[in-house]
Amino acid sequence: MSNPKPLSRRMLGEQARILADQADRHAVTLESMLAILRSSRLDDRAARNMAVEIAASALVSLRVATDERDSDALEPVVGAFARLRNDLRPLVRFGDLDVQFVEPPATGRALPGEVAHAARAIVRNAVLGFVDQGETRRVRIQWDCDGLNLLIGIRDDGPGRLSAHDDVLRPIAERVTALDGEFGVASTPGWGSSLEVRLPLDPPADPEALPSAGALSEREREVLRFVAAGARNDEIAAELGISANTVKFHVSNLLRKSGARSRAQLGALTR
Repeated sequence: MSNPKPLSRRMLGEQARILADQADRHAVTLESMLAILRSSRLDDRAARNMAVEIAASALVSLRVATDERDSDALEPVVGAFARLRNDLRPLVRFGDLDVQFVEPPATGRALPGEVAHAARAIVRNAVLGFVDQGETRRVRIQWDCDGLNLLIGIRDDGPGRLSAHDDVLRPIAERVTALDGEFGVASTPGWGSSLEVRLPLDPPADPEALPSAGALSEREREVLRFVAAGARNDEIAAELGISANTVKFHVSNLLRKSGARSRAQLGALTR
């Protein structure tokens, strides 16, 4: 009997993306349910009914989201933004967060499915990160399109301590890198933080094959094993007895040698 054909790099990357999307959808659902159950505007019965409705809706979405498996489909930019608003609607309605949505132009270029999924995930991750800070009360979300790129702007009124290197923003940075985009953070203490993201509408080429073990140093192979397991830089540093900056150096080398666009893609190539 012949061995089964290994999954292609594209299929592995797609699986990793779908799992990541499901994870932050679940996170938004749980945050929404908690906001409902904590809301002083609802009595116990109404809160339970609303929480059940949110959970049931999330289950239905999970079972019928066939479009999430079709990264080649195009989405009108206005429709993609409307889906984002719907994702966040329960959290906005019952949470303590005041969210302002600035609609993209209706004439904007349709988004490739991969870009639309990544854009929604980026905003969901950012909103959850703001909620976790506990001090943010207002968030402004804006999408725009210049014909070649989707432009995402997210601004909050939180403590203004975020930087591009914070772990809470790592999933965003990885998604942006995977699509050859650009990501920047500007923070002013006491005034809040601003995230600016540019996602090209034409996807990058697939990475080259992962180099053979002989092309990697012993330390790079050790770091790669932890990256493939999903470990963070500080966890890898603690396990190997090296600094987090040294881990970053090795990860950068691994990304360069493999042509991978993100840690998630690097891990998928390894597996």
